[in-house]
Amino acid sequence: MSNNTGAIAEGPAHTLSEQELAVWGGFLRTHSKLIRTLDAGLLEEHELPLSSYEVLLYLANGPEEGMRMSELADSVLLSRSGLTRLADRLETAGLIVRRECKSDQRGLLAVITDEGRRTFEEARRTHLAGVRERFLSRLSDAEQRMLGEIWERLLRPA
Repeated sequence: MSNNTGAIAEGPAHTLSEQELAVWGGFLRTHSKLIRTLDAGLLEEHELPLSSYEVLLYLANGPEEGMRMSELADSVLLSRSGLTRLADRLETAGLIVRRECKSDQRGLLAVITDEGRRTFEEARRTHLAGVRERFLSRLSDAEQRMLGEIWERLLRPA
């Protein structure tokens, strides 16, 4: 391999350097631990899993008429069948309702209920406190800005 600027360190293409492994592995472990911890806090305080909280978050902040189920699935990073199962549980709990989409009779809209909004507002305090305590408080303002810029860069198409 040539020694051009930006070239990957010499060695087999199927290995990561110690630094690359530390960055990638650290990201994965940190994400996993944070998600498990935040999920446990919501379950303990509100009997609401993080995945349900995220659905309520998108619906509470979305259009008043609701969101198409397919759009909601993409937003919360669930498969459509996974969202359908989760929506079944949320509807049984009275937190959402599903309605036919007037512009497309094949589509369904998910709409947050008044009970869903109340549950979301209560859970939001717990969730945001957990995010601040377990993640944001451990970073300086400069580090938070830098990470925000990095996440934006990584989300842009290559």
